[in-house]
Amino acid sequence: MMSPRTTLVLAALLCSPLVHADIYKCVDEAGHVTYTNSKTSSKGCSVLARDQAVSSVPGATRPAASPASSGGASGGSAGFPRVDAGTQKARDTDRRRILEDELNSEQGALDAASRQLAEQDATRRASERLQPLRDRIQLHERNVEALKREISNLR
Repeated sequence: MMSPRTTLVLAALLCSPLVHADIYKCVDEAGHVTYTNSKTSSKGCSVLARDQAVSSVPGATRPAASPASSGGASGGSAGFPRVDAGTQKARDTDRRRILEDELNSEQGALDAASRQLAEQDATRRASERLQPLRDRIQLHERNVEALKREISNLR
């Protein structure tokens, strides 16, 4: 079971927009390679082309697409590792199980927060003291929706 903090990070990543930035490859005097999105004052930095593969493995390059590996029923990106159908099905099953476990956990946290808000509201506490509970409920609701969307996107 994942902690609420991990769940929050997962939900934030699922809801965050995609951002495009320049990627710089910097090589220091000792030959260490660093990839970054901000150009440092280092002399060994160069901007990478958008279609260039980023790899920390020395000598790793993107293989050229062959006619047999591009398009068609086999599909997929050139050079992308392929797994057999049984392995992929097992991975998909594990992913679905993990997401459903997270959804159940998040739903339980949402129910608990809702009960706590109802109890606090029944004692007629000041509205400003109830706001953190309302915020927590909204967070759990967003997490539940994000997990449901992710599960619905599974094959």
